[in-house]
Amino acid sequence: MRRLRDSRTYDLKLCTATLALLWRRATWRPYNQTVDIQVIEEQPPDWHAYGTVPIAFDVDRIADPVPRPGGGYVVRERAVSRPYQKNYDTIPGERPERWARRFNTSRWGVLVARADDIRVGGAVIAIDTPGVHLLEGRDGLAVLWDLRVAPEWRGKGIGQELFVAAESWAQRRGKVELKVETQNVNAVACRFYERMGCELCATDPLAYPSLPHEVQLLWYKRL
Repeated sequence: MRRLRDSRTYDLKLCTATLALLWRRATWRPYNQTVDIQVIEEQPPDWHAYGTVPIAFDVDRIADPVPRPGGGYVVRERAVSRPYQKNYDTIPGERPERWARRFNTSRWGVLVARADDIRVGGAVIAIDTPGVHLLEGRDGLAVLWDLRVAPEWRGKGIGQELFVAAESWAQRRGKVELKVETQNVNAVACRFYERMGCELCATDPLAYPSLPHEVQLLWYKRL
């Protein structure tokens, strides 16, 4: 789970092609070149193509949740002695192609970020889905199920574009709150979600029995 500085312009339009619905556009100019970034909703989703964007990241810092007076948590980072790579897609059953087999994804939103027609990122929003415990059975809650940006495109604002588009997607469906799950091993993601206005409200050190060193972090943002 996961980011135009320089010169940027935004507009909001309706796309009537096969990849239908709302899309945001940003213009990024690296080294005097112009690259158009588009975020659109993919209907129907191509789960295999979605998964071709790598989600792996390097773990070189741990984000420790520290209780805050009055409720919630703040994050304190510490370096790890031996950095390593984490890849959610290698966890059994967690590749995007498997999601539609595990859950009814007919009401999910799948957003795709493209740079000059190259797939460089994506986001998935889950709503109203029995069996998805992160939704807590709440009608007004949406879960940012996945957010990924290709490694060579990270740090260029694409994650921000996807996050804002996910918020808009959920709002248009009557959702009032967005929930995000990440882990203490993903310090970069924790910084990103905090920057996007999310609050760390809950943690669970026992959420992943097969990964006892990882702590589940649950972020919320009012829409």
